Amino acid sequence: MPWAPAALVSLSLLTTSCASHDDTASAPKTTASASAPHGYVEGAQEKAEQQSRLLLNDPATGDTRVLDLITGKTHEVSRTTGTTGLTTDGRFGYFHTGSSTRVLDSGAWMVDHGDHVHYYRAAIRDVGRLPGDPGTQVRSDAAVTAVTDADGRAGVYRRAGLEKGKVGPARTLPGTHAGAVVPYAEHLLGVTDDGKVAVYDREGRRAASPDEECENLTGDAVTRRGVVLGCADGALLVREDDGTFTAEKIPYGSDVPEAERATAFRHRPGSDTLTAPAGERAVWVLDVSERTWTRVRTGSVVSANTAGEGSVLIVLETDGALHGYDIATGKQVSRTKPLLKGVSETGSDGNAGPVIEVDRSRAYLNDPKGKRVHEIDYNDNLRIARTFDLDIEPALMVETGR
Repeated sequence: MPWAPAALVSLSLLTTSCASHDDTASAPKTTASASAPHGYVEGAQEKAEQQSRLLLNDPATGDTRVLDLITGKTHEVSRTTGTTGLTTDGRFGYFHTGSSTRVLDSGAWMVDHGDHVHYYRAAIRDVGRLPGDPGTQVRSDAAVTAVTDADGRAGVYRRAGLEKGKVGPARTLPGTHAGAVVPYAEHLLGVTDDGKVAVYDREGRRAASPDEECENLTGDAVTRRGVVLGCADGALLVREDDGTFTAEKIPYGSDVPEAERATAFRHRPGSDTLTAPAGERAVWVLDVSERTWTRVRTGSVVSANTAGEGSVLIVLETDGALHGYDIATGKQVSRTKPLLKGVSETGSDGNAGPVIEVDRSRAYLNDPKGKRVHEIDYNDNLRIARTFDLDIEPALMVETGR
């Protein structure tokens, strides 16, 4: 049976039959009608501001928490043991384990209509499990969720099913892929094993094949300018314009040793400025709008991120402090006191350890050994705005509601 069009799928309504983990998030059960206001979602409350939440997990014990950044309350949810990585699409948390991927609805999300944005909060609830292995990668848009296993086989799930609290059947894409399959512009982007970009429609049929190739694919990110793929010689930007897909290389500009290439991008959702470790003592900053790479020399890098648009580059270094760098000049402009103890270089995304999550006004740093999360005002010289004490070691963290 053919799927519903993406525009209809993205309007699917959130049911209210499940028990809530959040007594502030429940809304009276209401029946949708033709008179429902613009942006109405059954079972969710629409809010005037972003409803950010942090999903936190301790892989050693399986303890899992949801920290509501609006109320400051921490909610306990069922344990997930053996977690090897934690990712998110802005609403759902994907807890990757050795045998499957647990899906948790954080109950916080946003819908961007371009000229305006809707913010929602609802009940926190378990959705179920997606099949997978330690190498499984999950990518989503408003209509579908693509799950790519370690062998490069991809299955596509309807987003409407997850929004209703269940994992439905998957549509399998043909062939295998070198990295994650990424939903974009009502299509699906993948890189085949020979480095060629493949564009599929929602039914899994090949729709386009841009000429450029991506050798040794490592990392991807969706921006307003298109999908960025990390390649051996730099980045490949895949864009859609009026139904036509094109690919454009953004080269490093010189030969970069393999150990110093960008392999995992971090950025503020909605931003066109990406960051990635550039070896042990530098960070790459990719300005997608300007099609330029900047290599910022730093101390020993544990994690890095930036809000983009003129903001500082935030780097957690092995001294346990956050350092702010001016991206244009490379100069250090701010520094906190040591916040973490016993940290070491990582340079890999998704593994347990400190990470920096960034939204439109704050950054968040998890401190596993200290059992806490720091909230940072990056517009005020990396000022510590709040510190949240926890009853678990939050070795894995992602932010939702953005």
